[in-house]
Amino acid sequence: MSLLRGIRDRILPPPPSSDSAATDPSDAPITEELLASVRRIEIRTRTLVHDLFGGQYHSVFKGLGMEFAEVREYVPGDDVRAIDWNVTARTGTPHIKRFDEERELTVHFLFDASMSGAYTSRDRFKREIGAEIVALLAFSAISNNDKVGLGIFTDRMELFVPPRKGRRHVLRLVREVLAFHPEHRGSDLSVPLDHTLLALRRRSAIFVLSDFAGADFDRSLKVLARKHDVIPIVLSDPREHELADAGIVIVEDLESGRRHAVDTSDPRTRARYGEQARRRVQRLQELFRSAGVDPIAVSTDGDHVEALIRFFKLRARRRAGGR
Repeated sequence: MSLLRGIRDRILPPPPSSDSAATDPSDAPITEELLASVRRIEIRTRTLVHDLFGGQYHSVFKGLGMEFAEVREYVPGDDVRAIDWNVTARTGTPHIKRFDEERELTVHFLFDASMSGAYTSRDRFKREIGAEIVALLAFSAISNNDKVGLGIFTDRMELFVPPRKGRRHVLRLVREVLAFHPEHRGSDLSVPLDHTLLALRRRSAIFVLSDFAGADFDRSLKVLARKHDVIPIVLSDPREHELADAGIVIVEDLESGRRHAVDTSDPRTRARYGEQARRRVQRLQELFRSAGVDPIAVSTDGDHVEALIRFFKLRARRRAGGR
């Protein structure tokens, strides 16, 4: 286990209870506290969708889903990139393919429920922030009459909710994210990426919320990104990038349960930790570039709404032909 992997989790976290896992998250009790949390998120995200996003959501994803309509003869002014060269060669006359934009889009969320999401050095867990992001984007989707789905994963796909429309459906997804009790502690990103590739046949917008701490998911990400618009949302905490001088501490890897002592007062330990963190961030950036995906970085000490707004503005500029 790397130093980064161990310390990025939590110092002496309480052990999970023996009944914390559930084979079906819908069996989890719906408490008043849970309902209140879902309601707070709905109220906050409803305002944000109306005031901040407006028509940006539709403009950013407009044209993502296209249906083939017909092949017709080329006329001056048509986009030459749409020429169907097979038909053109067969008939001797230039023809183009015409596509119609699908009236509805499918937005799907892949949510990492591994134990590393139950960590924070601030007052909000990565999982809580992730739930609000899911709600904000899901309510934006249904305001545009789009379908929304959810996959929750650890080292396997533990829950898959097919895309549907409607406010009640979105509230169910938010509840699932907040109340879900995973059966497994670890994380394997290749599993949900491969599963989603088979499950979603139409081109969709897929938001992957994770700390992306695992390995060996490069190929799965690139294959999925060739068919769908994949947007990684990288959830992190400041302590995953810089180690504080706190003397000798006992750290636990939340995903494996292993514990060991670390002398955080040693400058060499802190430097090694920081270097591991920098290499991991650099590797992720290189992977995202090679896969052709636009990541959104969200930290527990930052403003996730601002991060989403920056993403929408970046996408809008690219659609307009800018940089």
